[in-house]
This record gives sequence, structure tokens and C-alpha cells, in this order.
Amino acid sequence: MTQVSRKIRMGMVGGGQGAFIGAVHRMAAAIDGQIELVCGAFSGSADKSIASGRELFLPADRCYADFAQMLASEAALPADQRMDFVSIVTPNHLHFPVARAALEAGFHVLSDKPATLTLDEALKLQALLEKTGLLYGLTHPYTGYPMVKEARERIARSELGALRKVVVEYPQGWLAEAPAGDNKQAAWRLDPQQSGVSACMGDIGVHAANLAEYVCNAKISEICADLSAFVPGRELDDDGNILLRFNNGAKGVLFSSQVAAGEENAIAIRVYGEKGGLEWHQQEPNSLTLKFNDRPMQILRSGWAGTGDIAAANTRTPAGHPEGYLEAFANLYRNFANLIRARIDGVEPDAVAADMPGIGEAVRGMSFIENTVAASASDQKWHTLPDY
Repeated sequence: MTQVSRKIRMGMVGGGQGAFIGAVHRMAAAIDGQIELVCGAFSGSADKSIASGRELFLPADRCYADFAQMLASEAALPADQRMDFVSIVTPNHLHFPVARAALEAGFHVLSDKPATLTLDEALKLQALLEKTGLLYGLTHPYTGYPMVKEARERIARSELGALRKVVVEYPQGWLAEAPAGDNKQAAWRLDPQQSGVSACMGDIGVHAANLAEYVCNAKISEICADLSAFVPGRELDDDGNILLRFNNGAKGVLFSSQVAAGEENAIAIRVYGEKGGLEWHQQEPNSLTLKFNDRPMQILRSGWAGTGDIAAANTRTPAGHPEGYLEAFANLYRNFANLIRARIDGVEPDAVAADMPGIGEAVRGMSFIENTVAASASDQKWHTLPDY
């Protein structure tokens, strides 16, 4: 990848004082030293936004009261000073308004998932990207793990043969009881006005669906869903079980829950083909297990010879040095920065940079969320998942 002689400049919307995911995004963006946070509108409160920016040691004139002010002010700066892209780390209901305004102001966008509050907004975002020609990325960080990429490559090489069975799960336990006190992270996720039509599926189930489609290089074509709200008083789901059919003939199961007491962030996937199977768990992310009927089980480890080029390019440390969530997240930021570099230099991005979730995954994610909710509410067994 040709390198421009400066860092890629990032602005952030959301992620101020008391936020969780904003700090994760900033750490991920900083790991490779290729991206610089230059400005931000970090909160819906002007005072809190400015105070958050000052805590991050940004210049006073780059700490903005709101995202509209930020976009207008950054667009007015000389090209060698203004930000290159906007990182959106707000609750879901603001993802589309901020992305739309950023694109209309001429800035590339990297957004936390889900891309929008509704599928209709996602389709409007897709149309706007086609009109502007700007770059868009979506942070599905579990696809950034080296051994997830290795799993995808081995399936693409038909090492497992024709796929038959996919089992993907994402259990958490942090919402097993009604949150006590002022729990900001729980409050907006359980609020339909901020979260959308789903809590569990919109927050983590969509990650599981994306992981399955990415690893298998296939699309979920039909679903049969059963969602529940186990904690009394909840308007949105906190648990779900979904049967899957894929467009390559494979069938599967997706289980996602935020009331699985004692679980942390145990996203995992197992894929079985006619010749073998594989298994990956985020809580042991450096290992990929391969299974066969005609030879012993094999455990691949990141950092060793024998992994493919894409997995190797997304591995930072020698074998035995654990790499985890932040490094996987950072791979997305690095790849997006390199997409911007390629655009600046007028060259085609390399395969590593191009391996990045974008508007296609954004639309599919929103389609999965809305159609899963609708399928669960219906007496019909199977529902088609449209491919936009």
C-alpha cells in the first residue's frame, strides 16, 4: 500500500464521558499509529462534549458542541487540516443522521453497528453512498481476528467440502436482571426510540449473523425465529433462537442472549462440511480447531507459519503473545485508513485493506434485525431474508 506522508485524520461523534464503545474505538484507531483523532462532538450535551474533548487533549477550537457544528467547521478548514473521516459511536438512532450529514459534507464515514435505526434508513444510506462515491465502513470487529480470517480462507479453498451445518452463538449475561441504578449502557439499548426494534438481536445477534456470513462466504437466505423478553417489563428482546438456511445449501442455528447468566462475550462459531469441520471461540481467539473423520484434530495458532496471507497480515505479534478484541478492532481501523490512503494516492486498495465490512454488510445487518423480529412475531415458519 502506498503511504501518504501523514496520518489519516479522524473526527468522532459520540463516545464522551461515561461511554464505553467510544474509548474502544479510540484505542483501536491509535494502535497502528496511522490515525490521529483531531476533533470531536462527543455528547448530546454541549458542555459535556467540549469537556470530553479537552480531556482527550484536543485543541479548544476542535472540541465542538454538536456534530452539525463539527461538520460545518471541519469542512471550512483547509484540506491539509480538516479531518478525513468521521467515526460514529453514538446510540443507534443517531447513526444515520450523523452519517448522512457527514457524507453530504464530503467526509468518509466509519460507523459502529448497526448502521442505522431502520432498514429504510440503511437503504437511503446505500443510495447516498452511490451518489457521493465516498467510503463507508462498519465495525464488525469479530471479522478482524486473524483466525476468523483463516477460517474464511480455508472454507473458500473447499478444505471442508460443501458446507452442511453452521452453529453460531453470542451469549452474554449482563442483562439477566433489570439493571440497578443509572446504567447508561443498558438504558439506551433497551429503549426502542434509541435502539430500534430489537435489543439483543440488534446489539449482538447481528454480530453472530455477520460472523457466520463472513466465515462461510455465504448469505443467510431464510430464517425461522423465536425471540423472547425474559425480564419482566422489557419492550425489546433479550434472547433469541434462530434457524438458518444459507444460499449455498448449508443450514444452521444462531443463538444469541443477553440473559445467559454468567456469560461474558462468548461469541463462537462451528462450521461443518462434507469433509471436515472447524471451530473458533472469541475467548480463545488465537486458536482455530480443524476436525476430520480420517485424521487427528488439528489446532492452528495465529503467528505460526501455515496460515494464509490475510490472516498473517492481520497478526501483529509472534506466536504465543495473545491478541484480542482491541487488535481485531484495530485491524478494521487500519484497513479503513488504508482505503482512504489508496483513495488519496489514486490507486486500487490491496486485498488486506479491501477486506473491510461496508455498506453491503450494513444493509444486510438491518435486514437481518428487522426480518428476525417480524419472523418471531409471525405464525409463519420460514421467512425469506431479502438480498439488497
